[in-house]
Amino acid sequence: MEALGGYTLTSLYLLKNPHVLHRRKRTAFYCTHISHRGGCGERIESTMEAFTHAVEQGTQMLELDCHLTNDGHVVVSHDENLRRQTGHDVTVSSLKLQDLPLYKERLEVTFFSGRFSSGADRRFALLEDVFRKFPEMPVSIEVKENNHQLIEKISDLVKRYNREEITVWASVKSSIMEECRRTNDSMPYSFTMSRGVVLLLLYYSGLLPFVPLGESLLQFYLPHIFNRTFIPEQPILRNKVVVYLLDKVTMRKSLFKHLAARGIQVHLFVCNKDEDIKAAFELGATGVMSDYPALLSNYLSRNRRQD
Repeated sequence: MEALGGYTLTSLYLLKNPHVLHRRKRTAFYCTHISHRGGCGERIESTMEAFTHAVEQGTQMLELDCHLTNDGHVVVSHDENLRRQTGHDVTVSSLKLQDLPLYKERLEVTFFSGRFSSGADRRFALLEDVFRKFPEMPVSIEVKENNHQLIEKISDLVKRYNREEITVWASVKSSIMEECRRTNDSMPYSFTMSRGVVLLLLYYSGLLPFVPLGESLLQFYLPHIFNRTFIPEQPILRNKVVVYLLDKVTMRKSLFKHLAARGIQVHLFVCNKDEDIKAAFELGATGVMSDYPALLSNYLSRNRRQD
């Protein structure tokens, strides 16, 4: 019992004072304001107009997803199949760049059910265009498919535009993240889903303060939004009890404070109302991801959180 008590006290002390064992990570960026899909509530998602608008509103990071066209161009698109975005049941990989359809004139905002965005720009953007126009803007790139050619081309563009320190590898799947890191291990990277589970197990077992972490970012849902602004496709996530348990297990202020003290940024998404932005920061998030960059900027301005 004495050994268990000593372990518990040591673990709690190191949870609050991680600098005793770990050198604080020093990323080249620190982002409070992140624009999800380029701020897809105020302009059509992932278009150059959306990215430009988000930057003009003061965003500090652009979040986006990439796919590869049939003729080898890295296109910014959340989906591989373009039915939701364009109304055409085709895939990015089956088309040449010049044959990509236009976005719909009005597009429903995934994380704000019943709300729509529109804009003058309905064309798919190239990742290179984003890098060229915003050379100093941090970008988080989610890779959804284990496509070596896609990952290699993203890495090549990152190197060509000399932005390895400000471009983040992100993926839900660990197998994809491993391929990303094999291709370019100079870029910071975020937690995958399975690594997030490991993080929680380490936290609840008391082992977290003793374990080194390679990740620089934790990007995760704010469960408060489930079945309010965001209706999940998975039936299990529409269950109030499941969402309640997910919230209680994952939204731990002491965990987020520990990560932040180790220099690991915590971004909660997708916060599209003032009450959700407030909840995320009160939980200890270092940054908030929103579909509404102007809304987030207004909130940060009123609450003096933005640098």
